Amino acid sequence: MPPRKPRATTVQSETRAVPKSELTRARILDAAATVLSRKGFAGMRLTDVAEVAELQAPAIYYYFDSREHLVEEVMWAGLAEMREHLVKVLAALPDGTDPLEKILVAVEAHLRHELEISAYTTASIRNAGQLPEHVRKRQAAEEVKYGKVWRSLMTDAYEEGSIRQDLDLYMAQMLVLGSLNWAAEWWTPRRGSIDKVVANAQNFVRGALTPD
Repeated sequence: MPPRKPRATTVQSETRAVPKSELTRARILDAAATVLSRKGFAGMRLTDVAEVAELQAPAIYYYFDSREHLVEEVMWAGLAEMREHLVKVLAALPDGTDPLEKILVAVEAHLRHELEISAYTTASIRNAGQLPEHVRKRQAAEEVKYGKVWRSLMTDAYEEGSIRQDLDLYMAQMLVLGSLNWAAEWWTPRRGSIDKVVANAQNFVRGALTPD
């Protein structure tokens, strides 16, 4: 997997004086997101996280009482940050933007956050089906919130007649999100630029949703 940009809360932040303990905790989370996105839940070891974070493994337990607690935090953050990103991108669109265009903008926002911006989101998407149920609770709640944003986009487009009226909106939404999420499994820079992935995805979604 290619490297992702650091989060605003990591050691890279220069916007405020951050306590050392907060910086260390963020560094551990960043490292865990990187390891999870590459090796998955089953393959993630705290020694790997410690190596990436440049810490001794026992130090992790000062900030997280278990491996599962650390994983839970990363998985939740991945979806929460992607939802915030999508909401911000949509809010910046001009008034009167066509509902189908909003969906295509959402396609780009999702893919860029998943593949380019955040290892947290990559980790969350790639490991969603691997976690024990009790570890997934926070992530599952965030999935519902994220799904509501997309449901609103699909409903608006349907009611405006911008997408096909024979579609089951739930199925259409799940098929679109499923295909976007799968990009985390197959995409590497060798397969083409992210710009090309976004353009192909938008054309794919437009063709699937647009009335004949």
